Amino acid sequence: MSVPTELGYTAEHEWVSIEDGVATVGITAFAAESLGDIVYVEAPATGTTVSAGDTCGEVESTKSVSDIYSPVDGEVVEVNADLEGEPESINSDPYGAWLFKVRLSGEPGELLSAEEYTKLTEGED
Repeated sequence: MSVPTELGYTAEHEWVSIEDGVATVGITAFAAESLGDIVYVEAPATGTTVSAGDTCGEVESTKSVSDIYSPVDGEVVEVNADLEGEPESINSDPYGAWLFKVRLSGEPGELLSAEEYTKLTEGED
């Protein structure tokens, strides 16, 4: 499975793209594949303050429920409304079907590179 090199990653399987002080957050292809068919996404509401490492939502699949952890500090400025009607789009396009966007309140913390994330997931199921 291909891991885009232009993104940052967390050990909890979120990806992050940062542009102009706004972080776009999603879950990785590894997470989507591990979860199976995604049936529901609960993202933090617009206006919510999130902190790096804290739980801020969940993804439900036919197999299990998994927490979403914020990879950055800031305020949620947008939620992907398309996921309300089509949560399964994460399975078919995990790097296109983002979850939410955060206006950063400071510098992002340590994120894994694509190479580091690939090493982390090798041998995991």
